[in-house]
Amino acid sequence: MPSTHAHRLALLVLIAGIAGVGPAAAQGRAQNQPGVFDYYLLSLSWSPSFCETSKGGASQLQCGARPYSFVVHGLWPQYNKGFPESCQAPPPRLDRRIVDSMLDLMPAPALIYHEWDAHGTCSGLGARDYFDTVRKARAAVTIPPEYVDPQAPLTVTPQEVTDSFLKANPGLSASGIAIDCDRTRLREVRICFSRDLQFHDCTGSRTVCRADKLVMPPVRGR
Repeated sequence: MPSTHAHRLALLVLIAGIAGVGPAAAQGRAQNQPGVFDYYLLSLSWSPSFCETSKGGASQLQCGARPYSFVVHGLWPQYNKGFPESCQAPPPRLDRRIVDSMLDLMPAPALIYHEWDAHGTCSGLGARDYFDTVRKARAAVTIPPEYVDPQAPLTVTPQEVTDSFLKANPGLSASGIAIDCDRTRLREVRICFSRDLQFHDCTGSRTVCRADKLVMPPVRGR
């Protein structure tokens, strides 16, 4: 007959096994499953900052003569805490015609391929539907007029950028936008959307820019 100590040990193992199929374990099994996420994050990159700081690997289309201001970096499925990534390995091959159709918003073919592999595969959508969703999300954001085509460098604070986007986008709240920067430049504005592309809080993915002042280099090609 087993000892009391052995009986208690067996009971603890049983309890641990039962606990392992609870919500936390279920969430763990859901990680990186296509279509299993809570909301989207649309990342808008300030192209002049990217082109000013990138080395050798910059897209000649994006950083050539044509002026670009905010371009789409990506539309990223997010969990309420964390995010999925690269949800199909190998990823489904992306049709070059889809790539070409997105160059007006994402002027770098290598970026488009990467975004599909790393983030689009987590959406649960086919490639065409995913990039249609990218386009719809971008169309839902109004760029503040002062950032559409600046001819000279702008000096701004993160709060000023946030306030400008809030003013230009009724329904967007301060908890639904985040500013990303390096030490001196604005890099990205990130705006969160529900799965049906309504403005949404960035519950687990807010990036805080800690710089007091930021430079927004002017658009290129002038």
